Amino acid sequence: MTLSPLTARKAEAPVTLPEKAGASRPGRRRSSHSRSQARAAYLFLAPWFIGLLAITLGPMIASLYLSFTDYSMLSEAHWVGLDNYEKMFTEDDRFLTSLKVTTVYVVVSVPLQLAFALALALVLDRGLRGLPFYRSVFYLPSLLGGSVAISILWRKIFGTDGIVNSVLGLFGYEGQGWVTSPDTALWTLIILHVWTFGAPMVIFLAGLRQIPQSLYEAASVDGAGPLRKFRSITLPLLTPIIFFNLVLEVIKSFQSFTQSFIVSGGNGGPVDSTLFYTLYLYIKGFKNYEMGYAAGMAWVLLLIIGALTAVNFLMSRFWVFYGDDDK
Repeated sequence: MTLSPLTARKAEAPVTLPEKAGASRPGRRRSSHSRSQARAAYLFLAPWFIGLLAITLGPMIASLYLSFTDYSMLSEAHWVGLDNYEKMFTEDDRFLTSLKVTTVYVVVSVPLQLAFALALALVLDRGLRGLPFYRSVFYLPSLLGGSVAISILWRKIFGTDGIVNSVLGLFGYEGQGWVTSPDTALWTLIILHVWTFGAPMVIFLAGLRQIPQSLYEAASVDGAGPLRKFRSITLPLLTPIIFFNLVLEVIKSFQSFTQSFIVSGGNGGPVDSTLFYTLYLYIKGFKNYEMGYAAGMAWVLLLIIGALTAVNFLMSRFWVFYGDDDK
């Protein structure tokens, strides 16, 4: 039996089944799945966003507004414009003193702490027995250095009847009140900061472990000594770690508060020699109830730390060496 051409074409045509009601295409299913995943992600991120708005951004915006007001926490805030900032730099001598004391503290203590941490990391990198134990012991001061208990202990150590004077007495030296003398009080806090070398030391030690030993072996073949290896290999390859520690420690040092508060008795004495910036901010806000002025001080500190961090990043291009640099 022979089919006509029209019948043959109908027979060859594919049969299309009707789509079921409610059936969705693959692209539509994928789009719905992506939206479902996005909703789940935002749901899990919601606590962080709430914390960001309620704990960080909200108080920051409020403090920025209060910095332009005369606010004492006991009455309504009154707008005064830039009066608080003008008073800081033109009328308030203690503000300038606190800025000077904090700057000296940061400039002296941070390099000393990093140098001490690096020296100790080099010693520990030689493969001592019980390295995890020593690493834990040396890291302990970083955990305790900012505590109230250690600050009280430090005041006792450098007091008139403290351990330092007792040791000096064994050698015939007459001791003094190190924390009560304006010439030495700040130096006791600098020593305390240097003593908390544990955190940068652990980071330095991790960086030293990443330097290839083949570089030291090649330098030994060329006759390089330990000092030359340190200058030509260790120090250049460790500059990113030094930069990282430097930025962290500068920020942390500008925010130091507990040590000065405890050692000085909460007033920055003697003769404002330990009047840290944050301590004076606390005095203004919570003792004198000048909360608007204290808010302005907080924003000035933020700008100082931000400016110094930016300068560190700009200067890093001249001394920080990365392995992929084309120098």
